[in-house]
Amino acid sequence: MTTPVEEVTITSMDEAKEVYRHKEMRQALYDAGEIVMADVLVNLHGNDHRARRRLENRLFRRETLVHYERDLFPSVIERTLEPYVAAGRAEIVELSHQLMMNLAALNAGVDRSTGTTQETARLYAQMMKFIEGATLAHSTRDITEVEAEITESMAAFDREFLAPSIERRQKLLAAVAAGESPESDLPLDVLTVLLRNEDSLQLPHDVILREISFFLLAGAHTSATAFVRTLHNLFQWSAQHPEDVELIRSDRSFVQKAVYETIRLNPSSPTGMRWALADITLKSGRHIAKGTRVVIDLNTINRDPAVFGTDAQTFNPRRQPLVEGVGPWGLSFGQGMHACIGQELAAGLLERSDDAADFEYGLVSVAVQSMIDRGVAPDPSEPPVMDASTTRPYWGRYAVLFI
Repeated sequence: MTTPVEEVTITSMDEAKEVYRHKEMRQALYDAGEIVMADVLVNLHGNDHRARRRLENRLFRRETLVHYERDLFPSVIERTLEPYVAAGRAEIVELSHQLMMNLAALNAGVDRSTGTTQETARLYAQMMKFIEGATLAHSTRDITEVEAEITESMAAFDREFLAPSIERRQKLLAAVAAGESPESDLPLDVLTVLLRNEDSLQLPHDVILREISFFLLAGAHTSATAFVRTLHNLFQWSAQHPEDVELIRSDRSFVQKAVYETIRLNPSSPTGMRWALADITLKSGRHIAKGTRVVIDLNTINRDPAVFGTDAQTFNPRRQPLVEGVGPWGLSFGQGMHACIGQELAAGLLERSDDAADFEYGLVSVAVQSMIDRGVAPDPSEPPVMDASTTRPYWGRYAVLFI
């Protein structure tokens, strides 16, 4: 008989921050999704986590992210959206994942050798299986069947995409090491970082496979869901506040605030989870015994009226948190050593400096603004529906028009 796990739920901002930052709290959110998530960055702890994060952090420096946003992303967004705009309509749940997958592939280091529609469709299908793997605990399907599909998809991804991507980068790294090619020839992506530091990291191929799969799914899925939800929220806000329609079209900062507010109300996961590796007493006096699973209730924390105002349950892109030191996205990006490594890539910078040359609006804001620039509007003939295959609140289908 299995011994029940002791569990405590955190619903206050201060306690949640302390739990996130505590060195004796280990990630617990993806225990059911190890088929994709075992040994990936977000699941590591202690020295292993520090070593890999220190290396991968180099890829998320300001100058690299500005390069992504200004030099690489615009052409990818244009190519992805163009056929939908030409058709005058789109289903944005699928579109968002295709778009964000194309952008996340650049960051992860996944090459496409042909660039054909069929190749993109195969990568998209594989990535969607990785997403099922990461969120396996919330699946409404037969788990054994889902795991078999995920295993098959990861093997196909390895053969068609990862192995050739590794081979190309190993040749480039060898050329740079021999002085035959400049550093600038190396791609700015996670895979290159991992391969360049193979001697220190000593990662077996299956871990590299899962790490790249994780960066692909995390970069695509979390951004895609925020993209669809932000558009939905802005559609509703425009209907209720027609005086802001032109502001939404012309002010990129306003759209960025809408993204922050959307992420606050709908974090990519409604909870954070940690295992207590030792007996811990929080500053509040709460005692947490070793072996306890700590659930951080982000939906409650991010909607606390004392922190976000009496209308904290509603979408308001003009909102300013009432408590100093709290981001407009609440705790949706986490805190401490496991704070989202891609936060700035996805959401940009909060404060604009005097020099706007290095300011980022973030991937999600740029993508949402690209849709607005093209006259996106909800399709009145086809109301959106929720996804019935998961207990998480995802849109299953959302039809729009370009007018």
